[in-house]
Amino acid sequence: MTDFPAFSTRLTAWQKTAGRHDLPWQNSRDPYRIWLSEIMLQQTQVATVIPYYRRFLVRFPDVRALAAAAVDEVMAHWAGLGYYARARNLHRCAQAVVACHAGRFPDQAAALAALPGIGPSTAAAIAVFAFGQRAAILDGNVKRVLCRHFAIDGFPGAAAVHRQLWRLADSLLPEADIEAYTQGLMDLGSGLCTRRRPACQDCPLTADCRARQQGRQAALPTARSRSALPERSATFVLLCADGRILLERRPPSGLWGGLLTPPEGPVALVLARLGLKARHCQPLPPLRHSFTHFRLTLEPVLCEVDAPPRLAADGYEWLALAQAATAGVPTPVGKLLRALAGAAALRGQMTEDG
Repeated sequence: MTDFPAFSTRLTAWQKTAGRHDLPWQNSRDPYRIWLSEIMLQQTQVATVIPYYRRFLVRFPDVRALAAAAVDEVMAHWAGLGYYARARNLHRCAQAVVACHAGRFPDQAAALAALPGIGPSTAAAIAVFAFGQRAAILDGNVKRVLCRHFAIDGFPGAAAVHRQLWRLADSLLPEADIEAYTQGLMDLGSGLCTRRRPACQDCPLTADCRARQQGRQAALPTARSRSALPERSATFVLLCADGRILLERRPPSGLWGGLLTPPEGPVALVLARLGLKARHCQPLPPLRHSFTHFRLTLEPVLCEVDAPPRLAADGYEWLALAQAATAGVPTPVGKLLRALAGAAALRGQMTEDG
């Protein structure tokens, strides 16, 4: 049997000497900054989050500034981080904190978990780091650490296994140094006990790790049985006129909700819907993008149109092609727009040289 006190003691001591201490959201008791970092870090690596986190704080320095902002602006600052429901819930949560809690985050995990977009593990992390509460976290990294260390079989997302992991996480909580212990779990899962090629030789818990004893590090946690991802396709019509491109604001819910994309649909129907006429249309190479539950093939069609700089229809914006990729657009659309702007700039340079 594993010595539970030794688990937390070794992990805490290791974090204090070898863990991370200089992340932008560390060394702070500000629940707003801690909450923002925890939401951004869901399904996203630290290196990716840091620049977004810093830019976000410049524009939205506190929960009241975020609550007062337009959701479209919040989405624009989130564009590129993916999992866009997080940004919509972030905005809703800020408004709830201001409206229901006078702009102050609750200091208990249960009350935090009642806010939009905050699950039990995220609520526990905020309670630990902002308020010093003794609460257990159970994100994907922690599940992997526990499944390996205690050789727990079964897919961690299965209800019975999930409940078992929560009970285990609660039983391992130390009486003191809760912040260092919690950060240690995060650091161990993201830095050493990684999904592939875990650095067992550097792990402070390796002596008691059952997965290592059994040679099952690669087999645990048990993977979900997966079928082939379904394939989808979508036609994006790139309507360009006078160095500008027309983008459409997508509905708040659904794929890329609230972001800007080129109009979607058959070329003839898009042109008819917008009352535009194309001088020339050209299919461009398709672009593939993978989501968690499906793969999407974007089939762009470039159409040069005669259009005024403004369009009467609501929800559409003419943007300068050179700057469109930096607006609130999804990652694959940004790639597409950058390639299009680069090709346009090259054609302009060739015209000048000629």
